Amino acid sequence: MPQRRARPTSKNGRTGRRPGWRRTPVPPPVPAPATPASTADAPPPEPSDAGSVVQAALYRDGVRVSAPDTLADTFRELREQPSGMAWIGLARPTERELLSLAAEFDLHPLAVEDAMEAHQRPKLERYGETLFVVLSAARYLDNTEEVDFGELHVFVGPDFVITVRHGAAPDLSAVRQRMEESPELLKLGPEAVLYAILDAVVDGYAPVVAGVQTDIDEIETEVFRGDPKVSRRIYELSREMVEFQRATRPLVGMLHSLMAGFAKYGTDEELQRYLRDVADHVTHTSEQVDGFRQALTDILTVNATLVTQEQNAEMRALAEAGFEQNEEIKKISSWAAILFAPTLVGTIYGMNFENMPELGWRFGYPFAIGLMGLVCASLYVIFKRRDWL
Repeated sequence: MPQRRARPTSKNGRTGRRPGWRRTPVPPPVPAPATPASTADAPPPEPSDAGSVVQAALYRDGVRVSAPDTLADTFRELREQPSGMAWIGLARPTERELLSLAAEFDLHPLAVEDAMEAHQRPKLERYGETLFVVLSAARYLDNTEEVDFGELHVFVGPDFVITVRHGAAPDLSAVRQRMEESPELLKLGPEAVLYAILDAVVDGYAPVVAGVQTDIDEIETEVFRGDPKVSRRIYELSREMVEFQRATRPLVGMLHSLMAGFAKYGTDEELQRYLRDVADHVTHTSEQVDGFRQALTDILTVNATLVTQEQNAEMRALAEAGFEQNEEIKKISSWAAILFAPTLVGTIYGMNFENMPELGWRFGYPFAIGLMGLVCASLYVIFKRRDWL
């Protein structure tokens, strides 16, 4: 963690900045020559940097001394307050704003590039005496029952803290208010501000954990109720837990890295206790998230088993219905064959041809009736033995 060191005293008795942090003087703006109002190809004015600056303030001994409206005013007043600390908050800044910050505070180009592109994994990197921290904040949306993730980049130097926020979370205005209400803590410098930001991000995980726990309880009920939409909900929540793991797991190692540098960078003992408390909370949260993901995996397995059992039951029911239908068809076919036999005999002797010897036979009629009965009885016995009847 960057150490806030005493600055050397100049010849006139005022404290000045160390040579490594000397900022390049910004020349006063040169007024542009007047041009006719009718010039159609006049270049548009450069956008103001006030749009992305959420809040910028200068502090001395834990107390706010000014709140400049623009980055230029912040730079100028910080030069006039050599013993102060600047806390600049940006939301989705432009490239021009980040480059001006990089030139003013000597930020490393790689860190600036990461802050421009966003979509970075949580990490902690040190560039000289500047600490670059990437955090992934989260918030639970009750209306949609989803987890929304935001990205936060923090530059921490000897006399400045710069936050670059990509997303709605976290609410850094509450962090600033909390620190301003605790001047003894804010007096500890940029390290205390970094702690407050880390603490806010980790505390923001608690409502997410509670919301996810409720979702898992509801999913368990839906699984055993047989809701067909539950599989999709399990999959979506599992994806959110993967993102949640990516946010919390690296943070555990980052905080342990900070704690490992307590002695080297002379971190205040009270601040050390606060950071250890944050490390304990994020470790507990990370374990809970791991448990959620395992629980969702188990629920998905149980749901797949229940779906398979239901499908097997449906297939068994269809097979039984098909078997019963087949039995009915065999019975119908058997009786149709039995009834077809006398019809065939009667049809043959009903043709009334002159040369049919049985027509003039005295026993022709009893013979035809007997033949019909014999054929029907034979077919009945055959089908009965085959269990068709």
